[in-house]
Amino acid sequence: MTDRRRRTRADYEKGLPGYHDPTAGIGGSTPALSALTLRAVLAAFGLVVSAVGAVLAVRAGLPLFAVVLGVVALVALLDLAWVLYRKHRGEPG
Repeated sequence: MTDRRRRTRADYEKGLPGYHDPTAGIGGSTPALSALTLRAVLAAFGLVVSAVGAVLAVRAGLPLFAVVLGVVALVALLDLAWVLYRKHRGEPG
C-alpha cells in the first residue's frame, strides 16, 4: 500500500523509493534514484542541437526537417523544464 500523504522537502532529500523497480529493496539492494542532473544536461544538449539544426534547416530550404527539429526542440524544452522543477522541489540527483 502506498503512502498518500503530501511529500515534504525532507522526503525528497532522502530520496524516493524505486517505484519503477519491482525488485527494489530485495537482497539488500538500495532503491534506485533518478539521475536528474544528467537528464537536465542531456535535455539542454538536445534543445541546443535541435534548435540550431532547425535554424540551419530553414536557411538550407528544408522546411519539413526544420519543423521536425523544432518539435524535438520543444519536447527537449518541456523535459528540461520538468527536470528543473523536480530539482527545485528538492529531489536528489
